[in-house]
Parts: sequence; structure tokens; C-alpha cells
Amino acid sequence: MWDPETYLAFGDHRARPFHDLLARVGVRDPRLIVDLGCGPGTLTRLLAKRWPTANVMALDSSPEMVQAARERGIHAELCDARRWSPLPGTDLVVCNAVLQWVPEHAELLRQWMRELPPGGWLALQVPGNFSAPSHAETARLAAEPRWRDLFDFRGTHPGVLEPAGYAAVLAHGAAELDVWETTYLHRLTGSDPVLEWITGTALRPVRAALSAAEWEEFRQELAPRLRAAYPAGADGVTWFPFRRIFAVAQAG
Repeated sequence: MWDPETYLAFGDHRARPFHDLLARVGVRDPRLIVDLGCGPGTLTRLLAKRWPTANVMALDSSPEMVQAARERGIHAELCDARRWSPLPGTDLVVCNAVLQWVPEHAELLRQWMRELPPGGWLALQVPGNFSAPSHAETARLAAEPRWRDLFDFRGTHPGVLEPAGYAAVLAHGAAELDVWETTYLHRLTGSDPVLEWITGTALRPVRAALSAAEWEEFRQELAPRLRAAYPAGADGVTWFPFRRIFAVAQAG
């Protein structure tokens, strides 16, 4: 279960990779744009603003996110990316911070590239921080006897590839291909900001598996570990490195 408000608590930081991704997309006058995994719809609006003549389709597998998008005036629909295929006239597909939740997405990317019309674009961005302390400390706590039988937190998403892996997946049949990575250094403030950040993303399966009391207990145990891994400076600022992997491909 997704909590749109928790996810949006760091909306500015989460939006920056989206802007950087779109900056490398070369489509000019797209007919149909698909925001596959639109979340609460805040970034879908940017697609409509950049390409005002395009038909923008917003899709997400989370009922909570679809409802949040609709409340923002976005015509969003429920859709599982694993069962989606490009419609005729699809000139741009955007998958922003979505595919890490789909272990088999490498094969989906190959399929979508085959099905896109010539000249169609596919743009994706996934987190590449699964070995970071935020995940490593969570995995260590989850492996302790108190928690290990209640849920499975591996701290990694096995389907996420390194940049070279995405290049290999997308290269066949691509007229253009650009793959890169960026590590952002996010400036966070407030009480336990790294814990609050991962609550909206990486800890979502943990939160869903635990009762309210268990969830609060888990957070209380995790908080000091994350404070030690990401200490705040004298000014109260916590600097949070976050690696992301990008790929933009044009079908040949």
C-alpha cells in the first residue's frame, strides 16, 4: 500500500531525476505519451506542459496513487506495468522510479522496444542505491530474530541492472541510446530525515507487513542506526547520497 502524502514529503528531491531524464528525450511532437507508474500525478503535469498537444496517459498499479492523481485533475487509470503494451501512436513512454518494483522488467523493456513505433522513445530511471547504508541497516535489523519471520527485506531489487546492463538490454533495435548514472547529494533537515525518506519508498513492504504497533517499534529501532550512518551536521543538515540510473532509447 502506497501513502501518497509520505511519498510527496520530499517531492522536490524526487522530481529532480525526472527533469534530468526528460532533458535527454528528443521527441518533438508526440501524439501519445504514457506515464507508466505515474504515482500521485505531480510529475505527469510536466509532460503535458512540455508537450501541450500530446495526449498524456497516466497509469499506475496502486489504487491510492491513482486516486491521488485524480484528485489533482489527472485522468489516471489502474494498470500493472507487467501487463501493459504500447498502443499504436505511442511516441514516448516514461517510467520514472517504477521498474525497480518489477523484477522481470529487463524482458519488458525488450518487448516495449520491439512494439514501439519507429522513432518512439522510452525513458526510464531507477534507484541504484541498494547497497547504501539506508538499505544495509534496514536489512540487518530485518534479519534479527524479532523481525525475520514477519517479513522479507532483502535490501536489494534483483531486477535492477547496472548502466551497462540497461545499455545491453536496449541496444538491439535502438536508433539512439543514452545510459548514465548520477549520485545526488540531497540536503535533508528535520527529525530522522533519512528514515522519513525511506518510509515512503523502501520501507513500504515492511509497513504493509506489520501491525501499527510493530511498525512503530521497527521505526524506533531503525532510527538510531540511520542517524549513525547519516549524522546531521552542526547546522542540523543531513546530506543523503542517492545514486540513480537512467536510460533513454529511441526505437529504430
